[in-house]
Amino acid sequence: MQTGQPSHTALGAAAYRAAHQTLEGGVIFRDPFAAKILDDETRARLDETAADPSLRQWRLFIAARSRFSEDTLAAGVARGVRQIVVLGAGLDTFSLRNPHADLGVRVFEVDYPATQGWKCERLKLAGLAVPASLTFAPVDFERQSLADGLTAAGFQADRPAFFQWLGVVPYLTRDAVSLTLEFIAAVPDSEVVFDYAEPFENYPEERRADVMAIAERAAARGEPWLSLFDPAELAGLLHDKGFGEIEDLGMADIADRFYGDLKESIAIGPGAHMVRAKRTREGASGPRGEA
Repeated sequence: MQTGQPSHTALGAAAYRAAHQTLEGGVIFRDPFAAKILDDETRARLDETAADPSLRQWRLFIAARSRFSEDTLAAGVARGVRQIVVLGAGLDTFSLRNPHADLGVRVFEVDYPATQGWKCERLKLAGLAVPASLTFAPVDFERQSLADGLTAAGFQADRPAFFQWLGVVPYLTRDAVSLTLEFIAAVPDSEVVFDYAEPFENYPEERRADVMAIAERAAARGEPWLSLFDPAELAGLLHDKGFGEIEDLGMADIADRFYGDLKESIAIGPGAHMVRAKRTREGASGPRGEA
């Protein structure tokens, strides 16, 4: 990641959300700010990105994971959650669309200081004001813990919270994933939505080479995949952390729930997953500072 710039992954995800608005009319996930927040160069390449049929499955998945997360978020708000934490926020636009702000719902965006600085500049250039309900929580994970960064931003660790954690887990070490889940589980009535990818050996031989090539391109950009999980292994990890209510959607589940007629030609089988996990028993006495 270059100084003062978001990661390629964060920028790419925003571009896919923007392309979904025009190519599929935002039928899975509506995001009117997706294109506005992009830089001119990325926006100019959207047609080129859209013309590549190999990217269609990834584009639909990114739209669906945002839809799944924000549907879960809305259910949390309905039962009284008033703190939303967006981990690895990148160029996410929920804070600009927050329909729950009048209820006192606060949004905390956690990311590297350089990425947040770039995002603030993009908002300014797009003529978009930072909402009063949004608080940036810049965290340099080499020098600061997630707990400290959120506390400094005004997050109340003894109050219920929903955590959105999209497009991040594969790029973290297993220790970092474990510690982050431990932190989330220590927050009362906590719930998290995140995505993950299966190990290469889970893929059929005819798809494995393509998936490994994607991973190699990510590594060449300085963003290697560090943590891949077998679904059964991940379920065990979540249970160990205190998450008793777990919903894990594989590609077939995602296509059936969100894609409608768009699911034609979607590869069904091992791949990316979306998870909703809610704490159902007491965890640690408070969030640990190592995360």
